[in-house]
Amino acid sequence: MSSAPIPSALDARTQAFPILTAAQIGRVRSSGKLRQVTAGEILFEPGDTDVPFFVLLSGRMEIVQPDLAGERPIAAHGPGEFTGEISMISGRRCLVRGRVTEPGEFLELSGDGLRLLIAKDAELSEIFMRAFILRRLELIKRGQGDVILMGSRHSARTLQLREFLSRNGHPYTYVDLDADKSSQELLDRFAVRLDEIPVVVCNSGSVFRNPSIQGLADGLGLNSTIDPSHLRDVIIVGAGPSGLAAAVYAASEGLDVLVIETASPGGQAGSSSKIENYLGFPTGVSGQELAARAVTQAEKFGAKMMVAHNVVRLDCARPPYKIVLDNGNALASRAVIIATGAQYNKPRIANLEKFEGEGIYYGATYMESQLCEQEDIIVVGGGNSAGQAAVFLSQTAGKVYMLVRSRGLSDTMSRYLIQRIEENPGIEVHYQTEIVGFEGDEHLERVAWQDKSTGETSTHEIRHVFVMTGASPRTEWLRGCVALDNKGFILTGRDLDGSAETASWPLARPPQMLETTLPGVFAVGDVRSGNVKRVASAVGEGAIAIHLVHRALAES
Repeated sequence: MSSAPIPSALDARTQAFPILTAAQIGRVRSSGKLRQVTAGEILFEPGDTDVPFFVLLSGRMEIVQPDLAGERPIAAHGPGEFTGEISMISGRRCLVRGRVTEPGEFLELSGDGLRLLIAKDAELSEIFMRAFILRRLELIKRGQGDVILMGSRHSARTLQLREFLSRNGHPYTYVDLDADKSSQELLDRFAVRLDEIPVVVCNSGSVFRNPSIQGLADGLGLNSTIDPSHLRDVIIVGAGPSGLAAAVYAASEGLDVLVIETASPGGQAGSSSKIENYLGFPTGVSGQELAARAVTQAEKFGAKMMVAHNVVRLDCARPPYKIVLDNGNALASRAVIIATGAQYNKPRIANLEKFEGEGIYYGATYMESQLCEQEDIIVVGGGNSAGQAAVFLSQTAGKVYMLVRSRGLSDTMSRYLIQRIEENPGIEVHYQTEIVGFEGDEHLERVAWQDKSTGETSTHEIRHVFVMTGASPRTEWLRGCVALDNKGFILTGRDLDGSAETASWPLARPPQMLETTLPGVFAVGDVRSGNVKRVASAVGEGAIAIHLVHRALAES
């Protein structure tokens, strides 16, 4: 998960399953307790929460994963090695079974004890975190999760579920019902009808038929450790770059923080195939990779992450303010950071929604690139996201047609991307051009576009369109609580001067930079009026916001 040289298989194995030195074990010993274990003893099971962390002093154990056919071996541990993967840090349910194979003596730490040890011991933190991340990546690579997803590449819901699991770093096995004819046996086993596809089968035996994103998240227990009645120091709404940066700094500075994300971490940046102008990544970094790193970093310091729930309202009647969710829960917090970003504007075409996920997409990741291999495609938009998508998709598509409303790219796109596009024979740019029609039955089959400079309309046999046009803020849930500009973006700091809402400002001091018309409520990133649409600036605002939150909390 970095742009550094890729380690050899032997190095990766050593880093994923290191053997601790006597001195390192001694530092773990001061935080743990000794436990005598016997052969055959089960230490943890899939679905368990609050799973202990073990260091083996003597004896051996195996890590296996129960599945429909029995068990799959994952790893084996001997003296000096330790258990766990990234769920030890996130606090989510365990994915595997741990069984003792030779009796011995283990050091045992609670999950909280492990996180405290990681916080105070830099060397052990690096060893454990690297191992946990590499082990999770290997589970993802092998498809060895606690989930089997059976679906079709022609199903929009299947694509949604795959994207949700992938972008949340949850390993799963995908069965393509269009290609794997033997899967009918599985469908028959669980009495699944065709109209109930996609189907998610969990190792616990639970079966979810055509589940929603929220239904899948709740079924997997991704939010099961979050107490809705708990008063927090700060709630961050949105897990794009600005929200994740705020989470990292808030948690690392000792604040009790919860991040709420509607779908998957990363925001618009999370769907970017490659960001090449972000500081510290000279060869580029994908938005998903950057988001995954940030989530792990935030959770390492103790931040909690809630996914797949929408925020429907801010109860701003009196402090502490409450974030009201789609399930009716109201989460109280002493401070709030709004980082909900903006969503791509959709072309105003009558049957657009019919083809969403069935040929129309709002992100360009590896998963989408597989769907349109060697086919002609369209990328709509003239900004950096559209440029990154066009360059990335040109590696696998037959031809990429970029449709841009303006007369050029120089005002909206970084120069390095413009050069890439102009020099790429697989990309053809059409300026002053807009889509005017979609055609197809179940899946998109044809697209009509119009050259606005000539008025000429043409129809093309194209089955995949990537929409990455100008964005609108997600602020409907805030109306009546904070001041917005005429486009719906949140006004903050000096931009509030002269707005009608500032007349009700209750404090002697003026609003801080990034602070809204509600004391202790801040806005960062693309949702803020006057924002700079760059990942680096979003990250900076998230970090600055926590400095301001500390000031606000000191007043309460």
